Amino acid sequence: MERGLIHIYCGDGKGKTTAAIGLAVRAAGRGKKVLISRFLKTEDSGEVAVLRSIPGITVLPCERTFGFLFRMSPEEKREAAEYFQGQFARTAAMAPEYDLVIFDEIMASVNGGVVSQESVLDFLDGKPESLEVVLTGRDPSEAIQERADYISQIQAVRHPYEQGIGAREGIEY
Repeated sequence: MERGLIHIYCGDGKGKTTAAIGLAVRAAGRGKKVLISRFLKTEDSGEVAVLRSIPGITVLPCERTFGFLFRMSPEEKREAAEYFQGQFARTAAMAPEYDLVIFDEIMASVNGGVVSQESVLDFLDGKPESLEVVLTGRDPSEAIQERADYISQIQAVRHPYEQGIGAREGIEY
């Protein structure tokens, strides 16, 4: 049995989710079972439908939207935390059935207080030996980084947003 490693795709640049999706496609192309769990993102993203059509890839949707964490009232944040902590628990429970699990935007979920860091650390410390795990998002904590085998920092050098160009369908979402 091959040892599964832990990957972090982080930084302020575009491409963290894109890199994780590329790895999912590569793994599925080799017959591996992939689970992608989406946090803080709506289903209105171009990759979702095509990922669901690829044999071997399961996408757990983010079925509820709460808006931006920084704009939430305390009550909305409590609701979001209940939902996303449940999403994390469902993903963790399903993980042993897969070869690769991707927690997309889990760092923002932890940093925003809607998924507990303790639950993420417990999962990483107790994951099945052969399970490959990918965590995406900005600003991973030192504790999460300590558990990683790969850390890929995606740095923004230039971004169209600086020129007033908003997110474009099929490119950013």
